[in-house]
Amino acid sequence: MNLVTLTVGSTTLESARSVTILPEGHPCRNLHGHSFQVTAFAELPGDYSPFPGGEVAACRGELEATVAPLNYQHLNQVLVQPTDENLARWVREHLRLPNVDRIAIQSTPHQGVDLDRHGMAHVWRRYRLQAAHQLPNVPPGHKCGRMHGHGFEIIVHANQDLGSRHLSIDYDHIDCMWAPLQAELNYHCLNDIEGLSNPTSELISSWLWSRLKQSLPELSWITVFETGSCGANFDGNSYRIWKDFTLDSAVQVKRAPDSHHLSRLHGHTFLLRLHLHAPLDQIMGWTIDFGDVKAIFDPIFKRLDHHPLNDLACLADSDTTSLAHWIYRTAKPLLPQLARVDLYETQGCGAIVAESLDSPALPV
Repeated sequence: MNLVTLTVGSTTLESARSVTILPEGHPCRNLHGHSFQVTAFAELPGDYSPFPGGEVAACRGELEATVAPLNYQHLNQVLVQPTDENLARWVREHLRLPNVDRIAIQSTPHQGVDLDRHGMAHVWRRYRLQAAHQLPNVPPGHKCGRMHGHGFEIIVHANQDLGSRHLSIDYDHIDCMWAPLQAELNYHCLNDIEGLSNPTSELISSWLWSRLKQSLPELSWITVFETGSCGANFDGNSYRIWKDFTLDSAVQVKRAPDSHHLSRLHGHTFLLRLHLHAPLDQIMGWTIDFGDVKAIFDPIFKRLDHHPLNDLACLADSDTTSLAHWIYRTAKPLLPQLARVDLYETQGCGAIVAESLDSPALPV
C-alpha cells in the first residue's frame, strides 16, 4: 500500500487583532490578543531536508521564519480582516514549503481553522461535558460495565468553501447550535437520554451528528474525546477511533551531521496517536474496544518507551519520520484496522503516516 507521509511543523504567535466584519457588539471587534498556534502539514520531497531525518526541524524552522514578521504585531496592519481563515491564507501564501497539505490556525485552546489544499476552511470548536455513563453490552467484569463518569470533550467540525470571503462560520454561530445539546448532556447520566442507552464514544458521536446536522448543514465531523487519550469521530457515514500513547525515549539521529543538534543524544516525550477505521459492531456499539487496542499494541510500546531508540536494531534511524513509519509497519499486522499514525516529538511538530488524507484534522 502506498502511504502518505506528512511532516508537521508548529510555532506560536503573540499578536493583537480587531475583526471588524463581525456584528456590532461582538467582543472580537475590539482590539484584543491571542497566543496563536500555527501549524503546517506538508508532503515534503525526499531531498527537502539538508539530511535524512531532519525534515521536522527543517519544516519548523521554515514556518518560524515565515511567521516571524507577525509576532508581537497588530495584525490589522498586515491583514485588513485578520480572521483565523485569512491568517491561514497569509501563512500559506508566504510559506516556502513544497506540497503543503493544510495550514492550521488555533486562536484559543477551544477553536481554530484548518485551511486545506483546496482552500476549504475546516472550522472547529471544542466543548466540555461532565457526564456519567455505563456500557450495558460489555462482557461481565469489563470496567465500562460499571457506572462511571468522564469529563468528555466534544469537537464540532464544520467545512466551508470560502471562495474569497474573509470568514466562513462564526464560532458564535456554532455555539448557538450547540447550546441545547450542552444543556441536555452536561451533568447528566447519558444512559437516561433517549437514543443513548448504549453511550459508547462512537454512538455518542453519531447521536450528536443526527441532532446537529439539520441546524448546521456545514457539519463535517463530530469528535468525542472520552478521555484525554482516546475517542471517536463520525462523519455521517463512517466511524474512526484513536488511541494515544506517551513515549519517553532517547534518540540520536544517525544521519545528522556532527555540527547539528540532532546528532547529539537527546530525548522526547513523544505523543503517539493510532487512528483505526472499522465498521460499527451493532451489538457492542463500538468499532474496537480501546482496551483491546492498548493490549495489542503494548508489546510494541514496551520496545520503545524508556529506551534509547538509536540502539534498536529494527530502526534504521531514530528520527520521528522513520519511527512513525516503523510503528505503522510493525503495528499494522496486529491491528489491521490501523489507518494512520501521528507521532509528535514536541507540541505540533512531528510526522503523520497515513493510508489517505481524508481523516479528520484533530487539534495538535
